[in-house]
Amino acid sequence: MNNKLVVSSSPHIRTKEDTSYIMKQVLIALLPATIAGVYFFRARGLITILACVIGAVVSEWAYCKITKKKTTIGDLSAVVTGLLLAFNVPAGLPIWMCVAGSVFSIVVVKMLFGGIGFNFLNPALAGRAFLLASFPVAMTTWIKPGSNVDATTVATPLSFMKLSGAEGSTATKAIEGLQSAGISISDMFMGNIGGTVGETCAVLLILGGVYLIYKGIISYVMPVTYIAIVIILTFLLGGFNVEFAIYQALAGGLLLGGFFMLTDYTTSPMTVKGQVIYAAIAAVIATCIRLFGGYPEGVSYSILFANCLVPLIDKYVNNRVFGEVRK
Repeated sequence: MNNKLVVSSSPHIRTKEDTSYIMKQVLIALLPATIAGVYFFRARGLITILACVIGAVVSEWAYCKITKKKTTIGDLSAVVTGLLLAFNVPAGLPIWMCVAGSVFSIVVVKMLFGGIGFNFLNPALAGRAFLLASFPVAMTTWIKPGSNVDATTVATPLSFMKLSGAEGSTATKAIEGLQSAGISISDMFMGNIGGTVGETCAVLLILGGVYLIYKGIISYVMPVTYIAIVIILTFLLGGFNVEFAIYQALAGGLLLGGFFMLTDYTTSPMTVKGQVIYAAIAAVIATCIRLFGGYPEGVSYSILFANCLVPLIDKYVNNRVFGEVRK
C-alpha cells in the first residue's frame, strides 16, 4: 500500500494565509484613506504617517534585539499599528510625540505582553489614549484640510456639534452649528473636514472595510452591529432626527474604529454571539460619551473598554457543544 493514513492532531484544515498576508490585506484596505490623508493634510499628514510607522517598526525591532528574540517586524503588524496610530492623531503632531505614541503602542501594550496575539488592548488605540492623556492640547489641535504650514486650526464636526448643542443639548442646534460652519454631509463623506489624519474621508474608510469583508479578513458582524447601534441610539436620543444620526455616523472615528480596530483578532471575542455583545457594549459607550460626556469623541475609549471585557465575554458566551451529556 503506497497510500498511508496519517493521523494527526487538529487543526485538520489549514490555509496558506499567515499573519503577514492578513496584514498586507489590511494595509491595502487602508491605502485609499492613507492617500486621502496625505491629499487633505499635505506634508503634515505624510510626516505624521511616516513618523508613526517608522517609530512602530523600529520599536519592535529594537525590543526584539534587546531581548535577544527573533525579530517579528516581517509580519507587518508593526506597520499596521503605526499606520492606525497615525490615523488616530492630528496632522502635524510633533514628530517626537508620534514616536512616543508608537513606542508605547508597540513596547508597552504589545511586546511586554508577549507580542502579537497576547495583547489585551488594541495597541494603536492605547497609544492614542496615552498621547491624549499626556499631550491634550497637541492632540486636540486640528488642521484645516489643504492648509499650508502656517495655517490656522479648525474644530472638528463633533466639536461643532458638542459646542452648538451645549446650551439646549438638542440635535437641531448641533446641526445648525455645523451648517453655520459650512460643514455639509457631503464634506464629511468626502473628507474635506478637520480631524485626525485617517478618520475624515468616510467613503474610503467604507471602501476599505468592504474590501476586508470581501476578502474574508474580518466579519461584517462587529462593524455593522457597532455602527448600526450608534446610528439608532443617536437617532432616538437626538429627537428622532435622521440628519443628526447621519452626521454622527460620518463624524469622528466611528467608521475607522468600527472596521479597522474593533475587529482586531486578538482583542475581540471568538464567537458570533460574543462579537455582537462586544460591539453593542462599545456602541452604547461611544454614544454616551458623544452625547452626554464632556469629550466630543468616544470611539477610542469605547473600544478600549470593550477590549477589557473580552475575556469575560469569551468565558460566558460559548457555542453549543454537540454530543455533550446533559447534566
